Amino acid sequence: MLKYIIVNTVETLLRGFPFPCKTGLIKIGNPDRNSPVFATCNYHLTVERVKRSLKGMNAYLLVANSRGINVWCAATGGLFTNHDVISILKTSGVEELVDHRKVILPQLAATGIESRNIQKKTGWKVIWGPVYAKDIPTFMENKLKKTSEMREVKFSWTQRIEIAAMWAFPFSAIAALLMIFLWREAIIPVITLLWGLPFLIFLSFPLYSKWLNPKRKRMSFSRYTLIFDFSRIPLILWGFFMLFLIGYSILVGYSSLGFILRWGVLSLIVVIIVSFDLMGSTPVYKSGLHEDRLLKVTLDEKKCKGAGFCEQVCPRNCYEMDRNRHIATMPSAEQCVQCGACIVQCPFDALYFESPKGEIIPPEDIRKFKLNFIGKRLVKVEDK
Repeated sequence: MLKYIIVNTVETLLRGFPFPCKTGLIKIGNPDRNSPVFATCNYHLTVERVKRSLKGMNAYLLVANSRGINVWCAATGGLFTNHDVISILKTSGVEELVDHRKVILPQLAATGIESRNIQKKTGWKVIWGPVYAKDIPTFMENKLKKTSEMREVKFSWTQRIEIAAMWAFPFSAIAALLMIFLWREAIIPVITLLWGLPFLIFLSFPLYSKWLNPKRKRMSFSRYTLIFDFSRIPLILWGFFMLFLIGYSILVGYSSLGFILRWGVLSLIVVIIVSFDLMGSTPVYKSGLHEDRLLKVTLDEKKCKGAGFCEQVCPRNCYEMDRNRHIATMPSAEQCVQCGACIVQCPFDALYFESPKGEIIPPEDIRKFKLNFIGKRLVKVEDK
């Protein structure tokens, strides 16, 4: 338990960096030939959380190479691929340990891993597990059936705390080292500022999230930075902070213009850094830097057979199946985060991206080209 707490704390603080762990097969409990087989990425924090969720079960856990990146980012960016899953299935020895051929993959891997491809090349059927590892026990009790809650990404207060800490820790550590030489007496106030503002921005997220606009057209890079293209919410929060700062300085009798300007500029820099890609720091919005945020998913009703793959992998519960007409519907299309999982998994190619100009991006392009760091589909994934 202590080790788990330490790992969670340290790796949450350093969450913005890759944390690879050893790939291979892990036995949970005393698995036999009928025990379930799970697979995940080799991001260490994810592996530890999955192992904790599997505690008390008898199962096999396959850790595939994702270059130390978390499942969603690695799969979307072409770092957690069909080849990585096929490789771990073939080299881990799990095929000699079980009689079945079913592997449970994390749902968020569906943006980059094609279930049809895995089954075609290995004979293993992919079952998409829940979004969060904590739901695995209930998922197993439900006989591998997911509820809509298990399929949906959320931005809970615990997740917001983790993201705030992820932003605050590295910058406060760097600032503390610099302040030793430049402004030693201000180390504690600066660190307090660097922790306080990220927590203010992310903990208050539910209060302003509905005003964020991922569809707003992109401006030039410099202008984007200065006027907060994703909306002026962070600037408003900074304004409230400035009012607090002025009020505090008056109360303590230290209301010099230099004091207010110095801390005002410093806090503005912190706000700009933390909120530069505010939407991209959340799981419920597409990054403001990604051009894909302007695309929409279009359904070709003539091709759709109502198989329900899109419903099973959509992390925002955009889809519902019309069982009478055997067709997918998108009653919550406005919640789409353009992850492309539905397009990748549809066996009938009934879904595709469409640009604001009506240009069609076919499914084969989404499967083949993944997003690079700045959101361009330039990462070519070869089918091995």
